[in-house]
Amino acid sequence: MTDRKIRVLVAKPGLDGHDRGAKVVARALRDAGMEVIYTGIRQTPEMIVEAALQEDVDVVGISILSGAHMALCPRVLELLNAQDMGDVVVLVGGIIPDEDVAPLKALGVKGVFGPGTSTQDIIEFIRQSVAVPVAG
Repeated sequence: MTDRKIRVLVAKPGLDGHDRGAKVVARALRDAGMEVIYTGIRQTPEMIVEAALQEDVDVVGISILSGAHMALCPRVLELLNAQDMGDVVVLVGGIIPDEDVAPLKALGVKGVFGPGTSTQDIIEFIRQSVAVPVAG
C-alpha cells in the first residue's frame, strides 16, 4: 500500500498577470512529491472551482498580488462550499496586508503566506493540513 499524493491546484485569479511566485511554489510542491495543477493567470473564481472539482484536489492555493483578495477569496470559498468541497484546504499567497489575514481565516482560508515565505514552510503546512487516505 502506498500513500496517495496530495493534489494541489495553484491559481492566479483576477487581472494579476505576475506569476513567477506561483510557479516557484508550484515547482517546489511538485519537487516535494505532490501532484500540482497550475491553472495559469487571469482565472475567475468559477474557473478555479471548476478546475478544483474536475481535478479532485486536496488544496487550492490562490496567488494574489493585485489587492483583490478580499473580493476573490470569499467567492472561491463560497463556490467550493456550494460544490460540497468545503473540506478542501484553501491557501492564499501574495501581497496580503496584515489586517486582512484574520478576516480571510474567519472566512475559511487555512493559511496565508506573504512574500519571503520559505517554500519548505508551505510544504510542511500542506502536509500537516491534509489527511491523505492510504490507497490500496
